[in-house]
Amino acid sequence: MPAIHRISDRHPAVSGWLGELAAKVFAALVVVVVAAAPSAAQLPTLGDAGDMDVSAERKLGERIARELYRDPDYLDDPLLAEYVQGIWQPLLAAARKRGELTPELDERFAWEVLLGKDRSINAFALPGGWLGLHLGLISVTTSADEIASVLAHELSHVTQRHISRVITQQNRQGPLMIGAMILGALAASKSPDAANAMIVGGQALAAQTQLNFSRDMEREADRVGLGVMSQAGFQPQGFVTMFEKLQLASRHNDNGSFPYLRSHPMTTERIAEMQSRQPLGRAAAPPTPTLEHAMMVARARVFSYPGVDGLRAYVAEAKGADVATAPMTRQAGVFYGAALASSRLRDAAAASGWLARLTEVTRGDAKAARLARLLTAEIALDGGNPARAAELVDISGDGRPELMLGAQARLRAGRSAQASQRLQTWVTVHPRDASAWQLLASAYAAQGKALPSIRAEAEAQVAHLDYAAAVDRFKAAQDLVRRGGAGSDHIEASIIDTRSRQVDSLLREQALER
Repeated sequence: MPAIHRISDRHPAVSGWLGELAAKVFAALVVVVVAAAPSAAQLPTLGDAGDMDVSAERKLGERIARELYRDPDYLDDPLLAEYVQGIWQPLLAAARKRGELTPELDERFAWEVLLGKDRSINAFALPGGWLGLHLGLISVTTSADEIASVLAHELSHVTQRHISRVITQQNRQGPLMIGAMILGALAASKSPDAANAMIVGGQALAAQTQLNFSRDMEREADRVGLGVMSQAGFQPQGFVTMFEKLQLASRHNDNGSFPYLRSHPMTTERIAEMQSRQPLGRAAAPPTPTLEHAMMVARARVFSYPGVDGLRAYVAEAKGADVATAPMTRQAGVFYGAALASSRLRDAAAASGWLARLTEVTRGDAKAARLARLLTAEIALDGGNPARAAELVDISGDGRPELMLGAQARLRAGRSAQASQRLQTWVTVHPRDASAWQLLASAYAAQGKALPSIRAEAEAQVAHLDYAAAVDRFKAAQDLVRRGGAGSDHIEASIIDTRSRQVDSLLREQALER
């Protein structure tokens, strides 16, 4: 706790009347704040925005997202990102159809899911429509329905403007905290214990009010999220099974006591609530596992636990005697993880063997067979055979994993012109794809095209909201033009000048926000 300037220590003669005045002011503050604080029965209207407008929330979210992009745990894996997007986009469509996602929020917020290599079972929502999803959470799921339940819950936090409402609530509690400290400071001259009790009591009241408010929002996100995921076509039982996994994961450090001191309701309470909201008249269908999901879970596990011991454990699991008789979904996941882990361990022969078994298991399932083929190309590229990887991957389609992997293979195989042509088309349609811009920069550099290469580097920084770095790269490109090193590419130089001014304006806005 910060040091408090004790007025009564210096002016003991006035401590009596000033103490009485402070007590009256503090009592009034308590009445006002407690009356204003919503209780479980007085939750603000769904979608109540609080004191923060949409523009301010988006800017706050961008400031946080910019730091997440810089975090070493941030991961842009095309395959995992594509799989999560296949779950995320139907949820967004369902939220629009239900009216949870208003046209204003739909247009102004980012609605992006960022993946993190963290092994913890966690997900979170940020202001402005940014969501975070840890690979550790993906690793414990058995179906897409369970991931959908988590994303629907976090999506509902954003559509219901919970973050804005939390900030509003915290602003209301500011006077309460200040009043507690003032009264405690005035009382300290006569009774230090009483002073501490007043300060701690004020903090406890504020904290409890905030906890109650947060629990109400969690319940609201559960209810709205269940409706969204059901509308999107996912099995609502995924909500229940995901909560059961969360409860199991926290059992080692959670004895279930003191639920009133938690920001979230008890997990058992949430399970019961979701069970009660399951469709009546028919048995709840369990989430359906698929080969595709099992393979993506295996990929998430390898990426989130990439140490040598972990990689060897994935290989050892595939050698287990029970794998041959296990369900096809488990076999697909185990063989996928063993092949990827063997490649990371630089054991090409073992990787090839596990790939052969994976190919056999996935035969007849188009989605799973595609993932097996992409993994074969990825392992070939990592093993120093880009020509083989390029043969396996067609970059002319719409799939981002094929584009990114195929472009890398062609770039390493000396076919950078083909890679840059397809990447340029892609970033024209997807200008926020930082990884594609960075790969395009490498492709241009391999062809000796310095000016477009620098511009692509700048656009990659823009996509990650690092406007300062982007402006530096644009200035470097402009310096190259002034020195005559750009040849006669006047169109590219003109584009760079325009983009430099636009991004410089965004940078100034960022500076004003600080």
